[in-house]
Amino acid sequence: RLNLLTQCFAFGLFYLCFRLLALERFLFLAALSVLKSAGSTHDWVGPPNPLSNLRPIIYHIPDNETELEKRLRNLRQETEDWNHNFWAKQNITFSKEKEAFIISQLKAKGLTLRDEDGRRRSLSSEEMATFYKNFLDKNRVRHANYNKEWYRRNFTITLLMARVTLNSMWRTVTERQSSKKNGTPTS
Repeated sequence: RLNLLTQCFAFGLFYLCFRLLALERFLFLAALSVLKSAGSTHDWVGPPNPLSNLRPIIYHIPDNETELEKRLRNLRQETEDWNHNFWAKQNITFSKEKEAFIISQLKAKGLTLRDEDGRRRSLSSEEMATFYKNFLDKNRVRHANYNKEWYRRNFTITLLMARVTLNSMWRTVTERQSSKKNGTPTS
């Protein structure tokens, strides 16, 4: 009964932290949006998210953004959000399973999580290596699927970047040709 109460409390605390971090991310993004609207011409990079360990990015939106540039920016943002969600979930799962492993190993030795001085007990590197290997083995397919999707997205982003660059170069060349015909100097 006490164990169930402890689990409920831990879940409630975890949920509260998760919601606060979501609020923190929202406030960060809102603050950056305000900064961007003040005339920034660069992307904004925030501090690492405590759950995913990834830095959020607010991408600059140029005034004369083309449809192709918009597609690229949106895909980059969607990929960043997808990446953040994957690693936040993965890191939470890892932390929970690691904690459960440590507790179970200590319990098997007849030890509690804290020593008589109140310090947290730990396991040896060899003992933890067992957990790390098992965790990686158990999540092998998930990580392989993540990598495939990550490569697919990055390949698409790279192709879009190449198209945006070529379109920009073409636009520059045609504008120069047009201005030469009209006798207007180019900048």
